[in-house]
Amino acid sequence: MDFAYDARTLELRERLLAFMDEHVHPAEPVLQAELADPARTPWTVPPVVGRLQAEGRRQGLWNLFLPGEHGAGLTNLQYAPLAEVTGRSIQLAPAALNCAAPDTGNMEVLAEFGDEAQRKQWLEPLLAGEIRSAFAMTEPDVASSDATNIATRIERDGDTYVVNGRKWYITGAMNPDCRILIVMGKTDPDAPKHRQQSMVLVPRDTPGVTVRRGMQVFGYDDADHGGHAEIVFEDVRVPAANIIGGEGEGFAIAQARLGPGRIHHCMRAIGLAERALELMCRRALDRSAFGRPLAEQGVVQEWIAESRVRIEQARLLVLKTAWLMDTVGNRGAHTEIQSIKIIVPAAVEWILDKAVQVHGAAGVSQDFPLAAMWAGNRTLRLADGPDEVHKRSLARRELKRHLRES
Repeated sequence: MDFAYDARTLELRERLLAFMDEHVHPAEPVLQAELADPARTPWTVPPVVGRLQAEGRRQGLWNLFLPGEHGAGLTNLQYAPLAEVTGRSIQLAPAALNCAAPDTGNMEVLAEFGDEAQRKQWLEPLLAGEIRSAFAMTEPDVASSDATNIATRIERDGDTYVVNGRKWYITGAMNPDCRILIVMGKTDPDAPKHRQQSMVLVPRDTPGVTVRRGMQVFGYDDADHGGHAEIVFEDVRVPAANIIGGEGEGFAIAQARLGPGRIHHCMRAIGLAERALELMCRRALDRSAFGRPLAEQGVVQEWIAESRVRIEQARLLVLKTAWLMDTVGNRGAHTEIQSIKIIVPAAVEWILDKAVQVHGAAGVSQDFPLAAMWAGNRTLRLADGPDEVHKRSLARRELKRHLRES
């Protein structure tokens, strides 16, 4: 395994770092001011994001996440250090490069499983950043950690499908620019457990689609990227041609979508951890307690050293996972994808907790980004499958291997 950055990665990383310094980081206070503007239309994306997108596209830093003909053609290993850089400004940088969830996963689904008409109608404007999208999978009335529990019904009626159900925490769906929903539901409850589900494209303005409310995350509305919606589907009719892949393919498509999504989250989280450590060090050097700088306190030094170790460990495992995804495919990297999903958010949470502690009251205030960073990272231990589900799967795979050997 050679994790050295190749020439293209080095060149893109240098350009991206310059873009961050010149455009993204200076825009962070602008974003906060625009979000707080009482005249702002609720849930609209602040204008600064559009300005950054125009600049990012002009500089060729666009759709870096997507391999193949539709994107930049980077491998996972090439994209990893670039995604890490964007994680340093998690509210702005991914969106500025059109590399923000859930659009990234939805574009991957359409690129891999959509037909020509679906890609023309929805993938192309998503690639251009002209519209936004949402992925409607999680439901409030069932334990969605087990995707086979999904209760929303998608029933064939002639040349249409009829959708009925309730979804929540549907990221991006509060955004007025969100035009299309990828909805997962059951088409055949009597089929084998993993063949009951299908995915269908539902335009957000379809009659019967009701966006009931925006959901908060630890008190934050995440309005900078379109919030998280609770959505009710009542006799929603869409053409039969809107099904993705075919009936019974929903569970498999979901798994294909979530693998790259998990590693992208982890890539960005490492950049977020680097920024948290940077803030911790600066605060420790600036503040004194009991007659000496915080940086000279043994416990603070221990936190700083441990943070560096945890970042390096997490980064190496993410790079190994990216390399495996490139060389043996997502299925061959299944163990490593689950491993990073378990360890990276937990490691970053620990680092953020210590950074908050070093900042004292300021760490939980709106004057520093740490509280929002902690809230966002903490949700990763639930998003795309909670820790416990991944640990259960890993344990069963490990036990199975030893059972064969005995």
